[in-house]
Amino acid sequence: MANPVPPRDRTDQPWRSEGAPPPPPPQPPKRKMPGGWGGLILTALIVYLIANLVLSFFSSGGEPTISYTEFSKQVADDNVSKIYAKGDAIQGQLKKEQPTPDGSDKDSKKYTKFKTQRPSFADDKLWENLEKHDVTVTAEPVVQQRSFLANLLISLAPMLLLVFLWIFIARRMSQGMGGAGGMLGRKQPPKPVELQPGKKRTTFADVAGIDEVEGELNDVVDFLKNPDAYRKMGAKMPRGVLLAGPPGTGKTLLARAVAGEAGVPFFSASASEFIEMIVGVGASRVRELFAEARKVAPSIIFIDEIDTIGRARGGGSGMGGHDEREQTLNQILTEMDGFSGSEGVIVIAATNRADVLDPALTRPGRFDRVVNVSPPDRDGREAILKIHTREIPMAENVNLAQVARTTPGMTGAELANLANEAALIAVKRKQPQVTQSDLSEALEKVQLGAERPLVMPEEERRRTAYHESGHALLGMLQPGADPVRKITIVPRGRALGVTLSTPDADKYAYTEEYLRGRIIGALGGMAAEQVVYGVITTGAENDLEQVTNIARGMVARWGMSEKVGRLSALPSDAQQAYGLSAAPDTLDVIDGEMRRIVDECYDEACRKLRENRDKLDALASALLENETLEEADAYRIAGVTRLFKDAD
Repeated sequence: MANPVPPRDRTDQPWRSEGAPPPPPPQPPKRKMPGGWGGLILTALIVYLIANLVLSFFSSGGEPTISYTEFSKQVADDNVSKIYAKGDAIQGQLKKEQPTPDGSDKDSKKYTKFKTQRPSFADDKLWENLEKHDVTVTAEPVVQQRSFLANLLISLAPMLLLVFLWIFIARRMSQGMGGAGGMLGRKQPPKPVELQPGKKRTTFADVAGIDEVEGELNDVVDFLKNPDAYRKMGAKMPRGVLLAGPPGTGKTLLARAVAGEAGVPFFSASASEFIEMIVGVGASRVRELFAEARKVAPSIIFIDEIDTIGRARGGGSGMGGHDEREQTLNQILTEMDGFSGSEGVIVIAATNRADVLDPALTRPGRFDRVVNVSPPDRDGREAILKIHTREIPMAENVNLAQVARTTPGMTGAELANLANEAALIAVKRKQPQVTQSDLSEALEKVQLGAERPLVMPEEERRRTAYHESGHALLGMLQPGADPVRKITIVPRGRALGVTLSTPDADKYAYTEEYLRGRIIGALGGMAAEQVVYGVITTGAENDLEQVTNIARGMVARWGMSEKVGRLSALPSDAQQAYGLSAAPDTLDVIDGEMRRIVDECYDEACRKLRENRDKLDALASALLENETLEEADAYRIAGVTRLFKDAD
């Protein structure tokens, strides 16, 4: 059994964990003063000196110091009421306010109490003058000075206020803002989620449709369960497993299932959660995550979307190669390379862009096993649908195998969404169970888009019917085209009408005949408008985009042109890089061959529609009357025998 998780100093890790033993009750953390006590003392000393300067400034401005000549003059004018003398220093108070000697204008400051200094050489019979003018000589100072203790308390007040604010801000930052970096942009990450032992976890029973991937990951599960058997044989388990595949194929679910099958703690994080504004934060978080996983080893670390930080370095994305992303990647490389076979910590990462990862990340010794997770086949789709409909009440007439046959290319996430949409439709219809009709409507909504309450003019509606009938009829007549499943002139999404065609079985390689059939079927709408109306409308925009992509692939990538030859003249992302990776002459040849293939297919489409004009009119009339035709009705109305049978 794994060791208990030691208490954490703080809970700002950017990962979630499950299956780890619950930590003991948290202990009150020892809060450290940001900057240390030395910084606090230095700041307090500076504040104390500034406060003394301010206090001395204010205290020195209350009683002015006048010249002894001025004092003698005020005595002679009988304007002094009392004085106090200590040595040659004299303090006194006037009977009437007098302007300060330095100011002569009317707005000058006036004073009644004063200080002065009697010169040692003065021989002016001061005592006789004081008695003569009835000046009282007091025993207490006329100007009362604050005591040393009062001055000390007043000067310490700003420092005490500073200490209080310092402690208050430090506590707020440590509790709510993720440390000192919180004020500089470091967000507070989510707290780890600790699932109690024994709680139901994800296993391979919750994963379907990717059996070949499960086989490769079973090695990881067996190693985590029986590490001693591998050590005795001298075998070492891969330190990292990279799951590569399109979005929605179940990479995250697979990683959780591996941890659930092995019964080990599972730490998951998104790569983007390591990146912050402050350089070095990501690397420190990586160190904390790996240290946490080692405490409860054997365990699994899962990093999702690792291409966020794992892209190839040296692309000039940062200043001198020292940006936050590269530092985080370097830390991951270091942590993975530092593993020993006895630690039992395995890293699983997921990405849909394995081609952009840094070579140091995928070399043996780090992510040395790459597992490709592809969309499921027909049997896999049926198994996935069964899993996602376990909690949904299904009617007896529901045929999940039929749904699986009509959803080629859909991923596990898309199938889960399909099942959920069907359940939502059943709730809206206030049905107790999900029926086959609900699943069909959900599939239409997912693949074709939601219906739009659009009222079209009759002429526009008629043209749309012929457009969709052209697609459908050529799909029925052309041997290489996919069979027609449904025709509708009900506006869905951005389209005024839709013809749904899907293959009978999953295809993994395409012949030239099949690709030409798809081009002819895609051009069927434009050809029908040309044959019937003699005009071309903008409704074929999406069709032409599909035709262009297929023709470009045939000529420039798949070697289906004699003039271009058996070479790949353009990359797969030719839409972005078109014209950058081939010579101008080659591009001219590619353009000419694309036009030749599309023109031949368009002529073929127009010829077939002219030859079967009666079938085209029959389909268009039925669409205008019914708006939607299912597969069987469409073939019956067109008078075309179904060329293919559903594979069993």
